[in-house]
Amino acid sequence: MALKLELDLLEHVRDVQGEGIARRINQHLGISVDSVRMITCYTISGVQKSQKQEILDRHILSDPVLHKPAFNPLAADFDWIIEVGFKPGVTDNEGRTAARALEQALTEPGPDIRVYTSRQYLINARLDREQATRIARDLLANELIHRYEIKDHQEWSSRPGFTPVEAKVTGIPSDEVSAVTLENLSDEDLMQLSREMVLALSLEEMHTIRDYYRGEQVRTIRQDLGLPLDPTDVELECLAQTWSEHCKHKIFNARIDYHNAETGSRSTINSLFDTYIASSTRDIRRQKKDQDFCRSVFKDNAGVIAFDQDLDVCIKVETHNSPSALDPYGGALTGIVGVNRDPMGTGMGADLLCNTDVFCFASPFYDQPLPPRLLHPRRVMEGVREGVEHGGNKSGIPTVNGAVVFEPRYLGKPLVFCGTVGSIPARINHKPGYEKKAMPSDLIVMTGGRIGKDGIHGATFSSEELHSGSPATAVQIGDPITQRKMYDFIIRARDLGLYNAITDNGAGGLSSSVGEMAEDTGGCDLDLSLAPLKYDGLRPWEILLSEAQERMTLAVPPDRLQEFMDLAREMDVEATVLGSFNDQGSFMVRYEDRVVGCLDMHFLHHGLSRMHLKAVWNRPDLPCHISADLDESRAGDLLLDMLSRLNICSREYIIRQYDHEVQGGSVIKPLVGVNRDGPGDAAVIRPVLSSEKGLVISNGICPKYSDLDTYWMMANAIDEAVRNNVATGGDMRHMAGVDNFCWCDPVQSPKTPDGHYKLAQLVRANQALAHFCRGYGVPCISGKDSMKNDYMDQDLKISIPPTVLFSVISVIQDINLCLSSDFKSPDQDIYVLGLTRDELGGSELSYQLDMQGGQVPQVDMLSSRLRYHTFHQAASKRLVSACHDLSDGGLGVALAEMAIGGRIGASVDISLVPARPRDLPWWKILYSESAGRFIVTAPIQNRQELQDMFKGQFLARIGCTTGGSELEINMQDRTLCRLDVSRMARAWQKTLDW
Repeated sequence: MALKLELDLLEHVRDVQGEGIARRINQHLGISVDSVRMITCYTISGVQKSQKQEILDRHILSDPVLHKPAFNPLAADFDWIIEVGFKPGVTDNEGRTAARALEQALTEPGPDIRVYTSRQYLINARLDREQATRIARDLLANELIHRYEIKDHQEWSSRPGFTPVEAKVTGIPSDEVSAVTLENLSDEDLMQLSREMVLALSLEEMHTIRDYYRGEQVRTIRQDLGLPLDPTDVELECLAQTWSEHCKHKIFNARIDYHNAETGSRSTINSLFDTYIASSTRDIRRQKKDQDFCRSVFKDNAGVIAFDQDLDVCIKVETHNSPSALDPYGGALTGIVGVNRDPMGTGMGADLLCNTDVFCFASPFYDQPLPPRLLHPRRVMEGVREGVEHGGNKSGIPTVNGAVVFEPRYLGKPLVFCGTVGSIPARINHKPGYEKKAMPSDLIVMTGGRIGKDGIHGATFSSEELHSGSPATAVQIGDPITQRKMYDFIIRARDLGLYNAITDNGAGGLSSSVGEMAEDTGGCDLDLSLAPLKYDGLRPWEILLSEAQERMTLAVPPDRLQEFMDLAREMDVEATVLGSFNDQGSFMVRYEDRVVGCLDMHFLHHGLSRMHLKAVWNRPDLPCHISADLDESRAGDLLLDMLSRLNICSREYIIRQYDHEVQGGSVIKPLVGVNRDGPGDAAVIRPVLSSEKGLVISNGICPKYSDLDTYWMMANAIDEAVRNNVATGGDMRHMAGVDNFCWCDPVQSPKTPDGHYKLAQLVRANQALAHFCRGYGVPCISGKDSMKNDYMDQDLKISIPPTVLFSVISVIQDINLCLSSDFKSPDQDIYVLGLTRDELGGSELSYQLDMQGGQVPQVDMLSSRLRYHTFHQAASKRLVSACHDLSDGGLGVALAEMAIGGRIGASVDISLVPARPRDLPWWKILYSESAGRFIVTAPIQNRQELQDMFKGQFLARIGCTTGGSELEINMQDRTLCRLDVSRMARAWQKTLDW
C-alpha cells in the first residue's frame, strides 16, 4: 500500500508560492480570496511502513528549517482544499528525483521505489463549488495532464485527507502490430484514415504510399520477410512522421505558380528554400571567397560558423507552438531542452554556451470568453515562462537574449521560439569537429531517457491546425537533469572518439533519428524490443515514434562499444544497443525475431511527391496615410502612455526568472544601466573565458507589419536583428542569420479560402529575405518553418499573423569595445543616425491612437549598410559611449529608454532630426518607426572626428545629456515635454510588474 508524506511549512516560514497563487486568483480570475497556503505531497510506493520514521527522522524528503513533515493529513484552517497531481504517464521530474533520494538514503531501500507528487492548495475564501472548480480548472490544473480533487471544510471534517493516488501506467508488454488496409479504399476513406490516425498526409501522399505497396518487387520482399502485403502500422506511422510538414518542409519545397496581380507578372518557383534561402547563402559565400566563415549550413541540426582557429560556433532556433498551446509549461520546457539537443547533435557534438527565447502571446489582460481547448493568455504566458526557466536554469545554460510580442491573434496559438548557441572544437581526433558520418556495421545506441507515450504524433500534430480534439499524447514534459547528465557524458565520449555520428531523437523519435543516420550508410536493422520503456504496454509503432525527451542516438563502432558502455555506467547514463547500421538499402524494423516493418531507404526519404501550389498577390486595400491633430500639451502624457504599452514596456519580470550569469561568460546582459533595468539591444558572451573575443547575439521580429506587406515585415525583421547586433558591437563582415518562419495555413482549401493570398505573403517574405541577406552580406546558416499555426473549432478560425523571427550571431574581436544603450554621463553629445520618414503604418503609435493604415517602414539597404559599417569603425575607435536602435515606439521611446538605463537626463531638439519631408509634425518625428536608425552618445571631444566619419550620411547632433534628472524634448523654441526619469521608469515598468 502506498504511503503519503505531506510537507507543510513551519509557522515562521512565509508561503511565497501560496501568496502568488492567491494573487493570481484575485487578479486573473476575478475571484476574491483571502489567502492560499500550499502543502507538498509525496505518494510513495515500494517502502515499508516501518521505514516511515526513518524518512521523517533523517529528513530525506524534507528540510528541517522549512518543513513540518507527517504521514497523516496536515491541512487545517481552510474553507476549501484542492489537490492537484499528474495523470498516469505524465513525466513527474520531482517524483523521480524523490525516488532516487530514497533509494540512496534509506538504510534498506526496496527494489522498486516510486514517488508521485501532488500539491494541496488550502484556500480561505467564501466560495461556492462552482468557483472552487473554476480555480482548479482554470488556474491550478491543466486537465490534459493533471487530475484534481476538491473538498470544502465540512467534507474534510467528516473525512480528512485525500486517498493516495499512484499515477502509474498499467499495461502488459505488447508486440501487437496491425496491417492497415489501403486497397479498395475510396479517396474519402483514405483521407478519413489519415485523419483518424493523425497521419496529416494528403490524398496524393496516400496514393503514393498505396502505389508503393502495389509494386511487384516490394511485394516479393515482403512475402520473403513474412510481412503482410498491406503496410503495417509501424511502416505507415513511420512514413507519416518522415513525410510530415514538420520534417520535410513540404510547402517550402513545393512548386509554386506565383502571380503578382499588382505588376501582372507570373513565375514558377521550384522551391522557396532553394530559390531564396539556400541560393542567397551560396551567393554570399562565393562573394566572401577566402573570408567565408561558414562551416556547415542547412545539413545538420544547427548551422556552424568559424569563431577562431581552434573553435567553431553553432546556432539553432526551434519552435514549440502546438504543444505549448495545450500545456504551456511542458511544451515550453521541451522546447528549450529540445533545442539544446540540436547543438549536442551537431557535428560530433557541441558544448552549450547560451539560450535565447522569443515568445508571442495574446494580451495577458484578455477578458473575453475563451474558445474550446484554449487556455487564458496569462496562463499560457506564465506556463511558457516557467517552462523555459526550468529547462534552461536547471541545465546550467544562461538565457541571454530574447523578446516578447503581444498580438490578439496569438490567442489561437502562441509562438514559442527557443534557441541555443554552442561551440565545437575545430578539430576533434584529427577531423573537423563539424563533420560526422555513420559507417556500415556501426551499432545503433540510444542514450538518455526512456520511451513513453509522451510526444507520440508530435511531428504530424505540429503539421496541422490546433483544434478541440488535438491529441493529448503530443505533449511532453522534459527532464533537464537527466539531459544534463547525458550531455556531460556525450562530451566526454566525443573527446575520447567513442562514436562516429550523433543526432537527437526529436520529431518522429527513433524513426527520424535512426532513419536520418541510416542515409549515411544506406540502411539499418533496428530491434524495438530492446528499447528501454518507462512502462509496459507500448506497441512497436509507439516505441518507434515516441518523442519522449532527453534521448540521443549515436553510431558506435563495435570495437569502441565496451568503452562507451562503461563510461555511460560510470556517469549514470542509460545506454542501449538497438541494432546496427548497414548498406542493405532498407529501413528494417524488428520486434525480437519478427520483422514488423521494412521500407526502401530511397522511398522513405525521397518518395514524397512535390506539392504544386498557387499563390496570388493582391496588395490589401488599406489607407496609406495617417493623420491626427495631437495637442502638444499632452506630449508628455503620450510618451508615458507609449512607455506603458505591452509591446514596449519592460520585460524585467520575465528576464529576472532566467539565469544569464551561469558559466560566467555573459558580457552584455539582457538588462543594462546603473540599476541593471534598462533595455539591452543584443547579448554578448565569451565562449572562451581566457580570450577577449566574443559573440554578439540579437534578433528581429515584426509581425505587426504583416497585414500591410510581408515583404517589408521580413525586411524590417532582418534590419532590426542586424541593427541591434551592430549597435552592441557586432561586425557585419562576420555575421550570420537564422530564419524561423511561423505561418498560418497557406494552402488553398475549403478551410483556408484565402490560401492563395497567404502563400503569396510567404513568397514575398522569402523574396525580401534573399534580397536583404545578399545586400547585407549575412548568410542564413540554419532555420525552421512552422506552417499550420491556426486554431479551428467549427466555424471559428483564428490564424496567427505571418511571423518571422530572424536571429543574428556575429563575432567581435574585443569585448571591451562592446556598447550598451544607457546614457553614461552628463554633457555628452546626442546624435541621431539615419533618416526619419512618415512611416507609421503598423506602428505602436497607430495602435495607441487606434489609427488605421499608414506607410509601413521600408528599409533603405544601401544607406543602412554604409551606416552600419561606418558605425562599427567609430565604435572600434572608441568614439561613442552608448548606442540604441530606434524600433518600437521610435525616437521618443528610445530616448526615454536610454535615460532610464543611465538614470541621466537629456535635452534634445527634435527639429534637428534628419527627416523627409522636412515638415513632419512633432509626433511623427517622435514615433515614426523608420528602419536603419540609431541614437548615439559621444564625448564632446570626439565631435569633429565622428562627424567627419559620417560625412555625406544622415547624422545630426540633436542635443546632449545633462546632469539633471529630466528628459526635455523640444521642437525649435517650444518645449513639448519635460519628464522626470524616475517617472518614465515607473511608466515603463508598471505594466508587467508582477
